[in-house]
Amino acid sequence: MPRSASLRITESPQGFAQARDFTRRTLGGWALGDRSDDAVLVVTELATNAVLHAGPESLDGQSGVWLRLSLRRAHVVCAVTDQSDSPPLCPRTDDTMEVHGRGLRIVEALSEHWGWTRSPVGKTVWAMLQAPPRQASPAWQDPA
Repeated sequence: MPRSASLRITESPQGFAQARDFTRRTLGGWALGDRSDDAVLVVTELATNAVLHAGPESLDGQSGVWLRLSLRRAHVVCAVTDQSDSPPLCPRTDDTMEVHGRGLRIVEALSEHWGWTRSPVGKTVWAMLQAPPRQASPAWQDPA
């Protein structure tokens, strides 16, 4: 199975459902189904922020928000690219009842690292979730 997969996220409830399903299926294909709950939550938060704050649709009239999942040796990388040049904001608040501004805090809590980079079309916000390192199966097994 390929070590990366991409999906265009449409700006609709169905688009978010597709992104969650895509994440579950991709991680399941990588034998990382046990990490899918955290990955789905991270993808949902990153995608929601991108759709809310990315601005207009792309030139073809579709969403300019893309999800890319990548498998590395010890991490799954969840990356969402949008058309906005504005950096992601992680508001600092002590109000535990605040409804908005918690998405990146959730991403921060679930990931080993997260950050953002400028891209040719806007920016990419990414999060690295720890995944068990892949181990090669031995060529022989001791019958004892």
